[in-house]
Amino acid sequence: MTAGPGRGQPRKPGNGEACAVAPVRLRRLNRRLVEDLREDLAGLYVESRVPDTGDAYRRPGRQDFLNRLTADMGRPGFAMVIAESDGLMGCAFGFPVRGDGSWWLGFDGVLPRGVGQLTVSGRAFAFGDILIRPHPQDRELARRVQERLLTDHQASLGATLVDGADHPTLSALRSWGWLDVGELRRPLGVTTFRALVFPLAERATVTGVGLVAMPGGGGPGGR
Repeated sequence: MTAGPGRGQPRKPGNGEACAVAPVRLRRLNRRLVEDLREDLAGLYVESRVPDTGDAYRRPGRQDFLNRLTADMGRPGFAMVIAESDGLMGCAFGFPVRGDGSWWLGFDGVLPRGVGQLTVSGRAFAFGDILIRPHPQDRELARRVQERLLTDHQASLGATLVDGADHPTLSALRSWGWLDVGELRRPLGVTTFRALVFPLAERATVTGVGLVAMPGGGGPGGR
């Protein structure tokens, strides 16, 4: 799992700079269109995070990203939403979480009750990646693509796993509204992941006792 820089702070234009930001459109892609855009998506992956010279974590390379994309495209229910302006500004993709809870295999401790409930009811969606090109409004753009992907699938909860050593991605996701719910390690795996969730505001909420589903899914698309 990777993410953009997560700065999210509008930059004040300098002398002679235009104040307006080009409108950004969201578009959902089928598998054929994703194949057509593979190289553009790989370029977005490379450009989506400004390198931090003080960060010891080595981000997986371009080919690793393409391999993961190919694997996710083979999963049932795969979907991608892209954001476009003058060029490709961002994307998010993933697949529905199976109701048997196998996606959470290796979670350390007790999974928050609401997360388990939404998983069993088929209202959780796993994000394979969220990529946002550095932009004055990248936080707002991240929110839009995340919510669009969830809404299209009538899901109440986004879920993702991030290498615990990947501090830039963890910081970006937290700034975009994701909540860290614990640690997860796959059986026989060597990577320790942080498990994060993104509750769709209209369909789920966070209370003092954890994440809970809103009645009826919290909106007209809820199940």
